[in-house]
Amino acid sequence: MMNLPAALSKRVAEMGLTQPTPIQAQAIPHALNGRDVMGLAQTGTGKTAAFGIPLIARLMEEGGRAAPKTARGLILAPTRELAGQIAAVLRDLTDMKVQIVVGGVSINPQIQRLSKGADILVATPGRLLDLVDRRAVRLDQTNFLVLDEADQMLDLGFVHDLRKIAKMMGDDRQTMLFSATMPKQMAEIAASYLHEPLRIEVSPPGKAADKVTQEVHFIAKAEKTALLIELAAKHREERALVFTRTKHGADKLTKALDKAGYKVVAIHGNKRQGQRDRALAAFKSREILILVATDVAARGLDIPDVKHVYNYELPNVPEAYVHRIGRTARAGKDGAAIAFCAPDEMPYLKDIQKVMKIRIPVASGRAWEEMPDPAAKPGGGRGRGRPGGGRPGGGRPGGAPGGAKPSNRRRRKPKPKGPAA
Repeated sequence: MMNLPAALSKRVAEMGLTQPTPIQAQAIPHALNGRDVMGLAQTGTGKTAAFGIPLIARLMEEGGRAAPKTARGLILAPTRELAGQIAAVLRDLTDMKVQIVVGGVSINPQIQRLSKGADILVATPGRLLDLVDRRAVRLDQTNFLVLDEADQMLDLGFVHDLRKIAKMMGDDRQTMLFSATMPKQMAEIAASYLHEPLRIEVSPPGKAADKVTQEVHFIAKAEKTALLIELAAKHREERALVFTRTKHGADKLTKALDKAGYKVVAIHGNKRQGQRDRALAAFKSREILILVATDVAARGLDIPDVKHVYNYELPNVPEAYVHRIGRTARAGKDGAAIAFCAPDEMPYLKDIQKVMKIRIPVASGRAWEEMPDPAAKPGGGRGRGRPGGGRPGGGRPGGAPGGAKPSNRRRRKPKPKGPAA
């Protein structure tokens, strides 16, 4: 593939990467020539190999070994899970020393491993700065930098950490930035990190994979769990990812699904790293078939054959919807993305459709009316709905009126109070 060193070509072939994806075909040749690259591509398109292959090739060409407490190449990722996945792919591609440092686990073993240096260091920004502060690693000899899922690092508030890290590295470095979306602040980051980058865009930002079918159910919040159980019963033997907005919501939904007889586990930021690792391993091995997650699992996790992604609660950041549904229909396979929309989530749905430039097909119910107060925030107060929104068929079980109660009645004005006694 593309004039790679013989040893690397052999590893690439052994991994079955004989035909490069569009992002790989366009990014790898320029990165091999030392160009800074900004790659924009939806999730599941092979971005890890798009930067991993040229990074390893450049390090092999450069030769030498990492000095103690240094890293020759640095890859920054927003989450522990994504960092772990990147490290695993790189270790399949090379025998070079690949180290990973992330939060949520003891820092002392990481300090010990870095004492011998690393050819490639995969890190989350916060833990990397902790190690720099402890003088466990320095970046002045790091000549290659990769920012993966850069937009999520901005979403998670890492922008100041990224600026600090950039200042610690020399100006004479090659930088690659990869992202699924292109928010406005990304231009500032790109200007700070990259020098005359080649911009590669293999799909418009905000576009879902071609083989994802999408649909939305307009349903009252209290009825979402019953609908999820009903729909999941149709594919009990297939993997499904269910996304919630909050950690508490994920735990509560997991208990409900478990009670209904489903093999299910939750993953979110309050779980210890060991718990998160075990949950993902059980999901990948099919021991568990439903994974309930917050957006910590929305990026970068390459779990094979996830057929269904449920947005049990719509995200308040529209780009997060794109990343969530990117967990299915990976590597050319097909998949389904099912969204549940309660009355107070209508503004979220409208933002999602605006970013994606599509109208998501309606599976049941009818679109809720606008929130009556333009200043009202999603998630607060009581939403207003048209009659017929809610459960499929417009009714609650037992024939009760479906969806949220119509709230187009006039409110009775309070009587004026008389003078105080």
